[in-house]
Amino acid sequence: MTDLIDVAVYTGGRWLAHQNVSVSDGAVVGIVDTASPSERGNGYVIPGFVNTHTHLQQSLMRGIAECTPLLEWLLAVGEKSAAITPERAYLAATAACLEALRSGTTTVVEHMWPHPSDEVHSAVIQALRDTGIRAVLGRGVADRADATRKWGFEPRLMQPLDEVLDHVDLLRDRVDGTRIRVALAVPNPRSLTESGMVTLREFADARELPVSIHLLETPTDDRMCLEHAGTGAVEYLDHNGVLWDRVLAVHCVELDDVGQRILAERGVAVSHNPLSNMRLGSGVAPIPDMLDRGLRVGLGVDGAASNDTQDMLETFRVAAYLQRAVHKRADLLGFDEMLDIACGGANAVLGLPAVSGGVQVGAPADLTVIRFDRDYATLPVRDPGASLLTTGSRSIVDTVMVGGEIVVADGRSTRVDEAEVTKELLAL
Repeated sequence: MTDLIDVAVYTGGRWLAHQNVSVSDGAVVGIVDTASPSERGNGYVIPGFVNTHTHLQQSLMRGIAECTPLLEWLLAVGEKSAAITPERAYLAATAACLEALRSGTTTVVEHMWPHPSDEVHSAVIQALRDTGIRAVLGRGVADRADATRKWGFEPRLMQPLDEVLDHVDLLRDRVDGTRIRVALAVPNPRSLTESGMVTLREFADARELPVSIHLLETPTDDRMCLEHAGTGAVEYLDHNGVLWDRVLAVHCVELDDVGQRILAERGVAVSHNPLSNMRLGSGVAPIPDMLDRGLRVGLGVDGAASNDTQDMLETFRVAAYLQRAVHKRADLLGFDEMLDIACGGANAVLGLPAVSGGVQVGAPADLTVIRFDRDYATLPVRDPGASLLTTGSRSIVDTVMVGGEIVVADGRSTRVDEAEVTKELLAL
């Protein structure tokens, strides 16, 4: 374990200069004044970002189906997903995790598409372990096939539901004792039959597993559910017991007042993915309304086929600016509120420790050290929080710690040969 010496720490909702952050057994055990402070200190410390939604394999799909609507885009991504090999899955996940870490992300919530290959899943797990990032690994679950992707899921990637759930248990055993926790990942409200929803709820409850589901990214969910089931998407899920306090609803761009009320009452959290929603022309999620209703909101980058990066600092800024533009208010979503969203807004449903107000004693030592002097475009620094929100980029991320281990130092991975990864990506 490595302590951080003479740093400015954001803790308790304020910055404290010239502090030592003590780390032991993977946790923060103390924040105390530095005995001999230097003139400028050694950087600014914040909790690591929690990227509440991504598709790691899409890091090999950047720019795919550009300038096409969501359903066409999904068909293109489905073709690539069906053809993925374990070798390509490992390279994609490694590259995506390295990119995430270098933007200050210490935890990723991976929403894997349903896939029948155990080797592909094993490759992703190996990449997560090799890079040292913390992860909630969502194993894809679906039991309603539909080649059009309008009312179901890609048939080539389907398996019987009982085989899928047996595989989830196998993966849980495989990652026991690591930084990885297994979850269930549902493509959309139409990809599970009603009996499948009941089975999923019982399975998840018995094992206390989080469930991630794409919901109302566009009006398609409502339109298809109304056509085939006679009810809207939120009501369809709620009627079948698939909305409860371990569910993370992803996107929710089209979530209306009734839907917001139902999700809030059920304890569901929302993953907000502003850059992906912009790229695909999906719209803008009503985040201030959700927060006013008491909904828990986390920040997501989404896969590199729809963003097209894993840069949480970019998403951190855009998430605030987008709402300010839509609502014509410059006082929305400042640094304090955005940091709580980006570091812990959805943690409760994901089974992760709560993070609020910055670095906390007793919390896991998942920390990011920012050095503004790494990029003159961020200088001078009048208010470190404001500077981080308005000028922050990957170039100012100096050190990233996960569970007390430094996995990024001087902006580079301490675990993976980045030059070799670059060489392999260039060869594709």
